[in-house]
Amino acid sequence: MIYLLLGAGFGAGAWWAWLGWRPPVPALATALAPTPPAAAPPPRGGEFEGWSARLGTRFVPLLVRCRLPGQKIAADLRTLGVPVERHLAEKATAAVAGLLMTWVLTGTLAVAGLDLPLLLPLWASAALALVLFFAPDLALRQRAARYRDEVRHALSTFLDLTVVALSGGAGVEQALTAAANAGHGAAFAAFRRALSQAEVTRTPPWTPLGELGERLAVPELSELAATTALAGHEGAKVKASLTSKAATLRAHLLAEAEAEAASATERMSLPVVLLFAGFLLFIGYPALAHALSGL
Repeated sequence: MIYLLLGAGFGAGAWWAWLGWRPPVPALATALAPTPPAAAPPPRGGEFEGWSARLGTRFVPLLVRCRLPGQKIAADLRTLGVPVERHLAEKATAAVAGLLMTWVLTGTLAVAGLDLPLLLPLWASAALALVLFFAPDLALRQRAARYRDEVRHALSTFLDLTVVALSGGAGVEQALTAAANAGHGAAFAAFRRALSQAEVTRTPPWTPLGELGERLAVPELSELAATTALAGHEGAKVKASLTSKAATLRAHLLAEAEAEAASATERMSLPVVLLFAGFLLFIGYPALAHALSGL
């Protein structure tokens, strides 16, 4: 046991020494790049909303020095508009809770008269802390995936409404604004903010929409901005581009919905197969036990 603790302490010291010798330095382009506006409204209640985020703020500098979060998690955080410090604080709180829960349970069992070997709660607390440390990442990935799906479905409706407005004789900017104002939800709110940014900065509407697609990691939105930018400002060309893009996006969404439905159908058959296998085992076990006992 003492050797295990010594090894853990030596490894932690070596890691701290490496971080002090080679601290993480951001790239010059990343440090000089302007901070883009959030794709989604910032969380209510400040940067560290919730008790879990407030309790883990002390561990945020340590996790930052460990080069967390990764690129994929950082992209998901930008998509949802969640501050990096808040997410790291929640991860630290979850890990500490995992460490303490096992020892609390061990102490409760010891009071009840059940003594466990020291290695069992030690390894159990480490495993539980590791699992809970990555649990916020999994939840974040699911939330970001759901939000991106929502944006893609909203984009399909947004394109259809824009085509309808263009068919009615509206201009490109007027049609986009009318289509964005006709929808509800976080995705349409992001579209309205992008169009408002284009109006304030006197830039084509496709530029902020393309930047929004890059921030949200929605390639359909970025491709739409590139396609319509090539079409120019002529109403007929833009209308044809939007109509083609809307049809393609609907086909992709329909294919994904069919694949998800087929996957759900296959998952539903698994419990039936397991139940049938258990039924066969229940029927065949007495006969097999009787045959083996007669040998």
